[in-house]
Amino acid sequence: MPARQKEGTLSMPQAIEYEEKHFIIVNDIENSLFYFFDFDVRSTEKNMEFEHLHSYYEIHILLSPMATHFIEGIPYRIRTNDFVLLEPSRLHKSFYPSETPSKRLVITFMYRDDGYGFKDTYENLLTPFHEPVPIFRFPDAQQEVLVRILNEIVALSHQAGSQEMTGAYELMVHSLFTQFLYYLKDFQDCNIYKTENPEDRLSERIYTVANYIHTHYMDNLTLEELAKSIYMDPFYLSHQFKEVTGYTITQYIHLVRIRNCQFLLLNTEDKITDISSACGFTSFSQFNRVFHKFCNESPSEYRKSQSTGRLLRERPKILHN
Repeated sequence: MPARQKEGTLSMPQAIEYEEKHFIIVNDIENSLFYFFDFDVRSTEKNMEFEHLHSYYEIHILLSPMATHFIEGIPYRIRTNDFVLLEPSRLHKSFYPSETPSKRLVITFMYRDDGYGFKDTYENLLTPFHEPVPIFRFPDAQQEVLVRILNEIVALSHQAGSQEMTGAYELMVHSLFTQFLYYLKDFQDCNIYKTENPEDRLSERIYTVANYIHTHYMDNLTLEELAKSIYMDPFYLSHQFKEVTGYTITQYIHLVRIRNCQFLLLNTEDKITDISSACGFTSFSQFNRVFHKFCNESPSEYRKSQSTGRLLRERPKILHN
């Protein structure tokens, strides 16, 4: 348990120790348990063009003053030491300001479905990741506990003398991170994060449409129905959607569907025709055409090329979101 602060003394919240390009690695993504800690900077030039998803859990901790995180089409403003918790298959992207490069820590990890005999316990620990708005901002006391544990993991990696943990160091990282998840769950009700609406009402309505697309991509979506849902003229919605998001509505629908198709292609053995239908494509020929347009290869070629071997070779590229 954290030590109590002495009565009558004041202390500043502890900061996460940052070292650019520092990695902490336990196993890799082909294992049933892995961790990857990535300390790096991001800038406007490296902002992701569109949201992505993956098969593992992710924690994004901003170490700079301000950024925006998009989750399923909705923008959320975050600031220093905010925790963005992302469950597998949740579409998201980060957007960083243009003034100066932004420091951040991204932790990706995965556990076996059976929880190594502690299935219910692990499911309970991970409940904060399933919140509708999985962003957490903690008061100083709770923040200090979480930061202390992360810094213990960083210190352990320096003690090990290698970015890839081996032997007992792996177990120690796992033990410390389990404590970290325990306190995240224990502090869940202390969350003081509040969503900030977009600067104007029009953008808020456009992002509402974007979120609807993310949660209903498997349905037959039409411009008329989307416009009707927010009481807007279809032509006006079409124009403003492009202005706010940079995509036409058709492009956005296709991208959301293709991202979900990619996830199923890599993480299931479902037939490609079934994946096409499950993601909202009513025509298999259209699915193939749209997939090739965005991915420059067919669905079957994508499934083959993104095999485990390639994922492992490109691990830094895949995990540096």
